[in-house]
Amino acid sequence: MICEQSFDELRRAFNRKFPGKIGALERFIASALSVIEVVSVPLTPYLGEDKIRDPDDRLILRATIKAGADIIITGDNDFLDSYVSNPKVMTAAQFVQTG
Repeated sequence: MICEQSFDELRRAFNRKFPGKIGALERFIASALSVIEVVSVPLTPYLGEDKIRDPDDRLILRATIKAGADIIITGDNDFLDSYVSNPKVMTAAQFVQTG
């Protein structure tokens, strides 16, 4: 699952790093939507979300909690350094290792 804000952030980063390839990203997103659940972000803050430095990332945490996810898989240091424990936060490599 992914929240709406993650798509927006992905588009911004992709456009900055690969401006000529945004069409490929949009095709990927269109095909991924058949297997990905898009979760909306609650307006009300959650207790403890201030452990995450980046306020935009707090929205992702809210959506994750609302969706009942067990794990956030990310490379974002704002999450990884936050010590948020519910849901668990780990890198893709850590997730694969726990297999």
